[in-house]
Amino acid sequence: MTSNSTTEGQLSGSVLLYKQPEPLNPELHGKLGLERKINPYKFAANTHAVPIQVTEFGPAAINYPIIFAGESRQPMVIMSIRQNENLFISSEGYFDPDAYVPAYLRRFPFVLADDPGNERLIVCVDRAAEALVEGGEMQLFDGEQPTEFTKAAIEFCTNFESERQRTENFVKLMTELDLFELKEAYFTPTNPDGTPAQPIRLADYFAISEEKLKTLSGAKLAELRDSGALSQMYAQLTSLFAWDKMVARTLVHDGAIPAGGKV
Repeated sequence: MTSNSTTEGQLSGSVLLYKQPEPLNPELHGKLGLERKINPYKFAANTHAVPIQVTEFGPAAINYPIIFAGESRQPMVIMSIRQNENLFISSEGYFDPDAYVPAYLRRFPFVLADDPGNERLIVCVDRAAEALVEGGEMQLFDGEQPTEFTKAAIEFCTNFESERQRTENFVKLMTELDLFELKEAYFTPTNPDGTPAQPIRLADYFAISEEKLKTLSGAKLAELRDSGALSQMYAQLTSLFAWDKMVARTLVHDGAIPAGGKV
């Protein structure tokens, strides 16, 4: 059950990028608001991979490789080939205006968290968020009631939770169909004389197997097409071409090639 209440609760687990999530409560947060900042993504400037929902595969595939990580096969977008770096967010918190912003980042500092004692989800806000200050422009509460801004944030989090469940179902289906395979991403630099240098391995990750996909029956493919899953699968496969873009962006960032140049 998703709760829009502001009741205190005991939270469980941890959430990537959230440092101090607290159940939203007018007594604790009644004087707080968000500053309308021009650098709202600074909190993720050192994060190289961010969770993504399956319905975001299409727009995200233009900019990022989409992989499935760990035993849970969590879909992630890769924002840098190095740890503790994000090539789409500047150190000041500006997001590349030409890049898709994952919903996971757009919902911050709000989040739904588990309250196992009451078997529900409760709305929380990250008290450590830099933009959350006393007297902030976008107030969280008007007296005891959430403001329209907070109501919209809660609705976004509720929709995000629905998409998260949809994503889990997609991953479950891919697992049942045995469509995942372990892949490796490589970059082959060029020697000063123009010959290929030794390839550099960038990452090991899980992805949809195009070869396994080809073995599915026509009936199953039609079923996947009609459900929308097939287009999402091909969006993930297409996104893997973005590894080359990521390498080029890294070289530009490091000054190895000029902006607009080619590897």
